[in-house]
Amino acid sequence: MFGIQGRLTLLFVLIVTVVLGISGTYAQYSLGHELEVGNQRLRQGVLTRLQTSLPSALWDLDKAKVDNIVAAEMLPPELVAIRVYDTSVGLFSGKLRRDNGGVASLDTDSPVPGSAVVAELAYRDSGAAGAALKPVIVGRVVVNFSRAQIDATLAAEVRRKVIEVLLLDSILVAALALSLRIVFDPLKQLRDGLFDLATRGSDEVEELADNRRDELGEVIRGFNAIQRKIKSIIARIREAEDEARKSAQATARAMDDLQRTQESLLQAERLASLGGLVAGVAHEINTPVGIALTSASVLMEATDKVRQDVAEGNIKKSDILRYLETAGESARLIMNNAYRAAHLIHSFKQIAVDQVSEARRRFELRDYIGEVVSSLQPKLKKTRIAVAIACPADIVLDSYPGALAQVITNLTLNCLEHAFEPEAEGRIGINVKRDGDWIEMQVVDDGKGIPPDMLDKVFDPFVTTRRGQGGTGLGLNIVFNLIVKQFAGTITVSSTLGQGASFMLRMPLVTPVEAGHADVATADAKVTA
Repeated sequence: MFGIQGRLTLLFVLIVTVVLGISGTYAQYSLGHELEVGNQRLRQGVLTRLQTSLPSALWDLDKAKVDNIVAAEMLPPELVAIRVYDTSVGLFSGKLRRDNGGVASLDTDSPVPGSAVVAELAYRDSGAAGAALKPVIVGRVVVNFSRAQIDATLAAEVRRKVIEVLLLDSILVAALALSLRIVFDPLKQLRDGLFDLATRGSDEVEELADNRRDELGEVIRGFNAIQRKIKSIIARIREAEDEARKSAQATARAMDDLQRTQESLLQAERLASLGGLVAGVAHEINTPVGIALTSASVLMEATDKVRQDVAEGNIKKSDILRYLETAGESARLIMNNAYRAAHLIHSFKQIAVDQVSEARRRFELRDYIGEVVSSLQPKLKKTRIAVAIACPADIVLDSYPGALAQVITNLTLNCLEHAFEPEAEGRIGINVKRDGDWIEMQVVDDGKGIPPDMLDKVFDPFVTTRRGQGGTGLGLNIVFNLIVKQFAGTITVSSTLGQGASFMLRMPLVTPVEAGHADVATADAKVTA
């Protein structure tokens, strides 16, 4: 690349050359004009003298005098030849300049180089009384002039000007090379310093020498100050990067711990729900089992009394009839309560096994929802809330019944805990309809509704309106994760304050295989007011 120093040198050389060329051209023009004027004066002078001196000598036919006059006029180098012609004789006298500069006589009328000028020679003679007579043409003179001297002078002047321009350009180039080094050498140091600072580590770049006491020295000192500032900034940036890296590592560890804690809390929430189900079912089974045990005890006492009466021979018909009545009533109570306990145990067993095993199987949806709701009766019977199920009988799912039981349980318990005030009457509806290869399940209540500022956060973890009252805020988050990840479906919530809330679940009849193993859900929960 052509540097600034070279461009400046070329610019100055061009300027000087152009100026000197213009000046030389003007001087050449002036010199040529002066030479032309001098040549013209020379021609006029030579012709004037010849026209004055030659007529009398030619009138007297004095050849010697004519030769002397012609020889005297041949002294200027511009004259090539002078030929004098007589009107009667012809060539009377002539002189020719040779190539070596000498002058020789010209006896023949041969061609002569140079431009020829012809002038008439007129002789004027005065009479006896002194009166002027009419001029008499006695001959003519032909003078050949040469421009070689003018051309040689002009060519010499051109050569002198060219040599002068070249000499001045050389001196200018040398002077600029020496003077510009004073500026460009420090600039090259600055360039190299900036390049090193940009491409190498800041610790490897040394400061420039700043012993100059001129403007460039100030620039170098400023560069060194900037370099020290950059090194300081880089050091602080490195420290900040190290701190940020450590913080990122700590944040990653904290995130891992938080995820593990969240998973533990989610698992604990599910197990707590199962534990509550166990406690409720155990309490519910306790009544029919107690009645059956009491009835069996009464039957045993009646049997022992009848056996004793038979052994003693004191048995009566009335005793046997009374025993048969007691045995029949006891058997009826035992059978009814045993059937009730067996039904509760069967429902609990199915729900509990599904929730623990996470096994996939085909199941009829309406009956399964009924079993889930039956398992919640220990909690429902303590309230004035009725649960109504509206589901077609022909809907069969190929999915994960345990996860679905968790979803229905969490949504129902969420309605019980948040939608109604204590001792308030209400209704929870579980409405299902089929839409092609999908089902839509709506869990709706007529409770107090969800505040608008909570609608867009109901599915977030740890969000609850009963903080400090047993609410963990994980129930709906579990529902969302199960619907989106486990079932590859969607869930939306809508609510009007004071008129209840509605959760709309949409999931396929056959859950995709990869959905049950997905680690990250791509679906979003939609919230509408």
